[in-house]
Amino acid sequence: MTIMQPLAEAGFFADEYNVDNSLDYGFDDGIDMFIQNNLHPGCNTVCALATPRTPALCTTACKLAETIAVDLEACLLSAAKNKKPRNNPRDNGHDVDDLSTWATNILDWTGYSAPVNTRRSISVKPRISDTDFVAPCYKSFLLFVAHRVKAHVSEKAAAELLDPQDCRLILPVASEEAEGRRRSGFGDFARVACGMFPLNSSVAEIQAAAAPHLVVADAEIVAVFDDHGDAELRLARETKALYFSQHNRRFAWGLTVSCRTIRAYVFGFDAVWSSSDMDMSSASGRKALISLLVDWSLCSVDCLGFDPSIRYALGSDAGRLHFEIDVHEKDKRTGKVASRTYYSNRCVGVAAASLTGRHTRYFAASASPETMDDPTVLIKDMWVPLRSDCSGDTHDESPVLNVLRSAFDDNSAFKDKFPRLESSGPVYLRHGDRLISDTTATAFAALPSAFPQATAASGGDAQSSSGRQHKRTVTQWAGNAISAANNVSQVIVAIADAMEVHNAAYLNCGVIHSNITDRAILFRETKDGVSGALAEFDYATCDSDSRASAANREVPELMLFRSILSLKCAEAPGTRLDDWECLLYLVICLGTYGINDNERRAFFDANSAHLSIMDWDSIYDVTAIAAKRYDMSSAHAFNTRIRSGMTNEPLCRLATDMHRALFLCPDCRGAIPYETNEGLLVDPLVLRNDFEDEIVAELLRVLAKHRKDALAELLNTPSIARMSTLGN
Repeated sequence: MTIMQPLAEAGFFADEYNVDNSLDYGFDDGIDMFIQNNLHPGCNTVCALATPRTPALCTTACKLAETIAVDLEACLLSAAKNKKPRNNPRDNGHDVDDLSTWATNILDWTGYSAPVNTRRSISVKPRISDTDFVAPCYKSFLLFVAHRVKAHVSEKAAAELLDPQDCRLILPVASEEAEGRRRSGFGDFARVACGMFPLNSSVAEIQAAAAPHLVVADAEIVAVFDDHGDAELRLARETKALYFSQHNRRFAWGLTVSCRTIRAYVFGFDAVWSSSDMDMSSASGRKALISLLVDWSLCSVDCLGFDPSIRYALGSDAGRLHFEIDVHEKDKRTGKVASRTYYSNRCVGVAAASLTGRHTRYFAASASPETMDDPTVLIKDMWVPLRSDCSGDTHDESPVLNVLRSAFDDNSAFKDKFPRLESSGPVYLRHGDRLISDTTATAFAALPSAFPQATAASGGDAQSSSGRQHKRTVTQWAGNAISAANNVSQVIVAIADAMEVHNAAYLNCGVIHSNITDRAILFRETKDGVSGALAEFDYATCDSDSRASAANREVPELMLFRSILSLKCAEAPGTRLDDWECLLYLVICLGTYGINDNERRAFFDANSAHLSIMDWDSIYDVTAIAAKRYDMSSAHAFNTRIRSGMTNEPLCRLATDMHRALFLCPDCRGAIPYETNEGLLVDPLVLRNDFEDEIVAELLRVLAKHRKDALAELLNTPSIARMSTLGN
């Protein structure tokens, strides 16, 4: 999925919880390569990750799974004795108390055979190679287990041996029929998602549950004997949608169903683990699946992959949902961990829209639920790679923000144009009576090789071999991401202001940003129109080391904006011109795809043609480099391949002027290496670094001119003009 593809931002959730549209738009999202390089199959401890932590609950889960397994075998025996031929299984919906068809459906699916002397003759063979047959049978299995869990927990609760608050029902909440899947070219598929519900949930509540925050795991059902491969890819794409729609998701579970075999999956940040096959035609396989479902019903929510420090809460305003977010601070002197709770009703920016990497989410928040609509802070939640000696985050923006604050605290022109740090530190989870730091080592403790050595090909950070740490930073509210802008003039003013900060940060502090994307440029409305700010200093560096450019490999979608030289050699020291080149690519993408989500959705709905800039987002460095070099090589190439595809005229003019200053300056020759008369091969992009100051000065002049025009346009807008008048 390209980062410029529409991802719903308005409202609390994604517009719908579904597989992303990268399948329809033809983008190579690299998931198949990731699965090929990072899948650890046949891991016998995958299901153990869901084991309840407390000894009492663990014992209860084991006994309950054993009891349900015995009950199921007895029900199958009874159903086999009295089975009548039928062509199709019944789907009894979501009624957790309807026992009429479950055993028969499960019997058809599992191929259970009663003893010969009690077996009735059956003339119709079950069509287990048809997803229309398997999906209802799989749902029947979930409902059977949920019914037994409900009965057992209710009995234990009545005897005050178990707290119902510690338990939940795992039930099917959403499904898609095979017909809706065939258009994708992946064959005959069905999807059944299972979610968690309170023990006393009614049928109406379950059937009405469309909220994606309920989903525990997806199941991809494929009608291919003994082949989970295609289902794995489909499941991985569904998991991307799960990360996007569930803002408190740490890691993800998944299931694939191929005829009578089921595999469980755990999706980490840099690896995927799958269990051995659970064969539904054998009693041991059925018991293994029962044990997993029972563990999901009784374990703590963090074992399900959720973050208990980000909670969904129901407000008093007509049932509107919001977040309660805990931010932890550890006292350096006493070692005690204190927490503050913030409240947020929106996740801003692109919310963890990838399968791997940092999974960064941004929450506009305030200290009180009454003031959520007027946020005072931005909370950034992320999983950061640790240094090899576990001494800290390899991309900690706190030192850079503190340097900028010291340099510009008394400068009225810049003091409000970058985030001001309030707190930063790890997220802690409660395990029994202890608070422990949330890391991949603790999250995946039951799995072998909890954090395998990451590689560039797998989208990992080559510097880190010690795993990731869950971290949360709080900065003062500096504005919205430009993807929330309503008109292009706001975007241009914000870009110009942000790059003024970029230049001042380098001249005063030696800071190179190294991460110019649509998330790094902020805007907010003021009495004078609009003001911009620069954020996202995670990859910034105060010296010319290689940390920033090398780290970009961790986030594949940054491929779209990365400069040619950083793609060519990630270890090469970054320069200001690399950042300006990234900005040019951002301006081009905004001018082509649209400045906000609504425009991007309209673009992709109306356009199916392959554009030149789509090659910039290739998962292969060599493809992206070749495409960018050719597109930037001359004014003719730029006009015919890039400008012709841009529909936003102000951004088109800005991109043209920036391209002329960056790639067509008199001392350079475009972007394609050439051979001199002496037979030397010269890369003009390396050569232009000798003229960095002159080129940056020209680019700043270009932005100043376009900012002036954009601001004049804004002041002619009635709402902005009225705001300016009131301010005066």
